[in-house]
Amino acid sequence: MYIPKFNEETRVPVLHELMRERPLASLVTFGRAGLFASHLPMILEVREEDQAAPLGLLRCHVSRANAQWKDFDPAVEALAIFTGAGHYISPNWYAEKQTTGKVVPTWNYVVVHAYGYLKVIEDADWLRAHVESLTTIHEVGSARPWAVSDAPAEYVASLIKGIVGFEMRIERLEGKWKVSQNRPESDRRGVVDGLEELGSAEAGEMARLVEDTL
Repeated sequence: MYIPKFNEETRVPVLHELMRERPLASLVTFGRAGLFASHLPMILEVREEDQAAPLGLLRCHVSRANAQWKDFDPAVEALAIFTGAGHYISPNWYAEKQTTGKVVPTWNYVVVHAYGYLKVIEDADWLRAHVESLTTIHEVGSARPWAVSDAPAEYVASLIKGIVGFEMRIERLEGKWKVSQNRPESDRRGVVDGLEELGSAEAGEMARLVEDTL
């Protein structure tokens, strides 16, 4: 990924935070058919005592009908892309527009790329534990959290037979925070004001990120 120095984010806890907050990742692999991408909710597991995976492990699953689990080259690194906040930035918001007019639109965004080698897992116990963990994570905000055990056992067992697990030890992480760092402070303040005026959740999230650079 092309990352200008002023957009580079290297703090691993910051990268991990985005990966947990935006767990739906694009998993890109290369195989006999060429490039293949699936969009999958992932679980990031980090164990401080695990020296073999200091950047963490990613776990996810796909349908057996998804050819990706068969058609990828295990000798080629896979890429998981986690996309955070993003928003169009109007040149009308820049103070520079009033002085020179030499401004153009852009798009602000934050993204994390995680690289590693995929391991296929077909063990039923692993798959059930993974699905239970995934469910627990995303049901935590519910007043009455649903659990895998709420469904009939035979039904769950049949569904687990229809999925395949992926595990990826993260070999390297890249983070890009393109949040107007290259603009003068007056332009960044204008971006914050312009985004806040829009009033949307997406605009507000980006406004906070730009504000953090001031």
